[in-house]
Amino acid sequence: MQGWTVLKAGGWQLATVLALSAQIAPITAQARPAGFVPAADAGDDSDDDDALPYRQCVPFARQVSGIQLYGDAHTWWDQAVGHYARGHEPKVGAVMSFRPHGPMTLGHVAMVSKVIDDRTVLLRHANWSPIDGRRGNVELDVRAVDVSPDNDWSEVRVWYAPIGDLGTTRWPVNGFIYKTRPRKGEAPDGIHLASANAPRVTQLSYHAATPSHIDSNFLAGIRPESGAATTTPRRTWLVARAADRDSATPATTAPALRNDPIGRIIAAHMKHADD
Repeated sequence: MQGWTVLKAGGWQLATVLALSAQIAPITAQARPAGFVPAADAGDDSDDDDALPYRQCVPFARQVSGIQLYGDAHTWWDQAVGHYARGHEPKVGAVMSFRPHGPMTLGHVAMVSKVIDDRTVLLRHANWSPIDGRRGNVELDVRAVDVSPDNDWSEVRVWYAPIGDLGTTRWPVNGFIYKTRPRKGEAPDGIHLASANAPRVTQLSYHAATPSHIDSNFLAGIRPESGAATTTPRRTWLVARAADRDSATPATTAPALRNDPIGRIIAAHMKHADD
């Protein structure tokens, strides 16, 4: 049996709660308006609740969310790969994963208890605010606000009890870990992979690269004819005749073709390709 000190945000009441089960009874919280009072904010969080004389965030987050990850808070984001879906949209029951930042070298995890709007959520977490100089307090339904420029929940400010307001630190956030399996074909961070049409594009590219019937050796063994006139007009005429292959007069009977060995080779290759 373990006692937790619970802070009721906005009321400044302290209570002792006996943890008899994995469920925490809801406590309504009213956060005070945001301000700009400087704050030192939170400390480190590990998964070893017996190593320190106060409650850690990791066992508490695991208990209230049901997400079965272990180890220090900063390892949860990577551990979730292949086991739990991840993303950047807050959902009730999801765990917000904080990156290490400043004095918070082990990161932090907190469960989302309510989504207020696209910039505001309520959190349930442990070992964030010191109360009367004591660490390890459990805070229920306290406010966290997205302050990222792109509204992607990559930076948040969190309610800090000693000042009765949001802390001024902009804490970096990895994202949210959901208590669902990652979907097939979905990247670990919730970004969908490329469409399955990619192999089709590759296939089209393959067919487009059809090899020519006339290779680089088709002139091998041809000796130039001394005194022969330029062959450019003859080749041009031959290609025109080859295109009109249904003509009544076969191309092989043309006198110019008989005197043009290169033309004969081209015609032979083209006839072979057609066959």
